[in-house]
Amino acid sequence: MQKLISYPISIIYYLCFGLILVIFHPIQWFCFTVFGYQAHKKSVDYMNFLLVRCTNLLGTTYKFENKENIPKDVPLIFVSNHQSLYDIIAMIWYLRRFHCKFVSKKELGKGIPSVSYNLRHGGSVLIDRKDPKQAIPAIKGLAEYIEKYKRSAVIFPEGTRSKTGKPREFSQTGFKILCKSAPSAYVVPVTINNSWKIVKYGFFPLGLGNHLTFVIHKPLAVKDYSFEELMEKTEQTVIQGIKI
Repeated sequence: MQKLISYPISIIYYLCFGLILVIFHPIQWFCFTVFGYQAHKKSVDYMNFLLVRCTNLLGTTYKFENKENIPKDVPLIFVSNHQSLYDIIAMIWYLRRFHCKFVSKKELGKGIPSVSYNLRHGGSVLIDRKDPKQAIPAIKGLAEYIEKYKRSAVIFPEGTRSKTGKPREFSQTGFKILCKSAPSAYVVPVTINNSWKIVKYGFFPLGLGNHLTFVIHKPLAVKDYSFEELMEKTEQTVIQGIKI
């Protein structure tokens, strides 16, 4: 019955979602071209606020736990499991004060209104998964960026979204580069639950009435641990919080 009801609601949702992306593309361009980074970031923040509100049409709610534990005025590396694109829009809005930048596949850098523009101009990096040599300097550049400006990188070490919520093995490479090139950063493990349920039927129709939780775990100073210790602690902490 829920799936049947979801068909008309999903159509309305996608119309609203797409309209927001189309409207904010020229707004982003104007803000970035005329006023620069800060104005562009504001436009992206409010766009993602509206995208989050769109998901309320699906009965989706959000809860971020322990946000007060996130260190301020230092570079941050958010390390999280990955369940759907709704992880990203929620983190951009609810963690907006930390200027989240993402490591994304290069295919997202073109053809998607607003999203592609923001990835190309907002400080995130685009990598070619088929060319590991290209990814290394790109991620290194992101690390140096957050180190210089005290902003944050978000990395999903699973490499792709989990379609069932079950975690995949974490890859070390990107995380290791970020830690090495941003030595004053804090690693902030994040566990996401229930995001995958929005797309449990695929992209159409969408799942209804899901409560997404984002648990912010204890931050870890990069300088206080070897990379092996950081990797183990971070992966264990994230995975232990996942509820299937």
